Amino acid sequence: MRTRPVAVLLTAALALTATACGAKSSKDEKKPAAGATAEAVAPLDPNTKVSISVGCAPPKTAKAFRADWDADIAKFTQQHPNITIKSDDAFPCIVPETFNAKLAGGQMDTAYYVYYTDTQRIINNKQAADITPYIAGLQSVKDVNPLFMKAFQDTGGKTYGLPRKAYTTGLVFNRKLFTDAGLDPANPPKTWAEVRDAAKKIAGLGNGTIGYGEYSAGNTGGWHFTTSIYGRGGSVVSEDGKTAAFNTPEGQAVLQNLKDMRWTDDSMGTKQLYRWEDLMKLMGSGKLGMMIGAPDVVTETFNNFGADPKNIGVTTLPEAQGSLLGGDGYMINPKATPDEIKAAVMWLDFHELTLGQGQFDYARNKTSGRPVGIPENILWGANATGQKEQELAKQYSTVPTENFSPYIQGSVGITPRTEPPNAQAVYAILDTVMSAVLTRKDADIAKLLSDAEKKVNTLLARTK
Repeated sequence: MRTRPVAVLLTAALALTATACGAKSSKDEKKPAAGATAEAVAPLDPNTKVSISVGCAPPKTAKAFRADWDADIAKFTQQHPNITIKSDDAFPCIVPETFNAKLAGGQMDTAYYVYYTDTQRIINNKQAADITPYIAGLQSVKDVNPLFMKAFQDTGGKTYGLPRKAYTTGLVFNRKLFTDAGLDPANPPKTWAEVRDAAKKIAGLGNGTIGYGEYSAGNTGGWHFTTSIYGRGGSVVSEDGKTAAFNTPEGQAVLQNLKDMRWTDDSMGTKQLYRWEDLMKLMGSGKLGMMIGAPDVVTETFNNFGADPKNIGVTTLPEAQGSLLGGDGYMINPKATPDEIKAAVMWLDFHELTLGQGQFDYARNKTSGRPVGIPENILWGANATGQKEQELAKQYSTVPTENFSPYIQGSVGITPRTEPPNAQAVYAILDTVMSAVLTRKDADIAKLLSDAEKKVNTLLARTK
């Protein structure tokens, strides 16, 4: 996850430029391919020139990452000279305040970046193309864990996108700050009481150091509340998805722990209302001791915020009885033509799903100085492809694998759990609970949960 939706009114100017970010084909026929049959989908004619745009390219400031991306584009277009790819490097890849508006206005790239939290809503709103017949023969897609493919499928089994990453959530910590504070980085906290104690010691280092950081804006607060309550064995909604289920002792414990660290221990700093990139910046600058996150935080902070990956470790959530399953991927603009869909699927297969290429070109990544060996992707699980990916990661590893041993060993037996229905809207409501606890010393946890419960119940009652 990392994203959140906020509806924004489209201006006339946006409507006029809606086609600027779309895809272009040399063919005149522009009818979207949704509903096309397998028989109608032949391989892309190498004599047909197609131009597509792809979202979430690494920003130019992430020099090594961007250079590798550009090299991948060059390699792909050398193999397919009839396809032109335009990279969209907006950063962050998804901005909550504009994501829904761009979807509604048809302004998304041909292949646009999404989090698992958004896919079902996008499918229900018919804002992605049905790519089922276009991926029917791809072995790389067949190898993906069906649990992750399901995030991009409707109830009838049609597919509207492809996953790029899948992960479970844990606790990310700065090993150097642990050492500086007299803590053992090889023995990270196993309970929330130990997290609290470690946070106080790290904050005690001074010089703007924060012991523990938490989100509370841009729907990220609701996302992490969900992560935390899952870890404590609680839920956000009932099993049938019809009512809220977080106004419980588990939900109260999550908020009380944060309130105590914020106001009693003063270990979370005075600045709050953090959203996704804010904690990444702090972790990258070496000023943050701990945060909830998956191993991909290590890669993100290296690529975009200057972190030394050797200084960052990951362990499981304290007292974990469950762990939030998350990930991201790409969906296809519903306005795309059949040729554009074919070209986009070819690129995604090349860059996101094939070992030894694109994101999995570990030999190249090591040469270019990017971290290799971080256990940030469980896309295939324990099948042959997954085992091969782990072997390649170990072969070209550039980071101390022992930094992630607590996460790998501790994850055994922890149940991965999916996000609640209408997740982004639920997260937006829970953001207000998280922000209140972290910005108001007199915040009434019981009332906050009760008010949020009513709002989520109303939301779920409206959800189809």
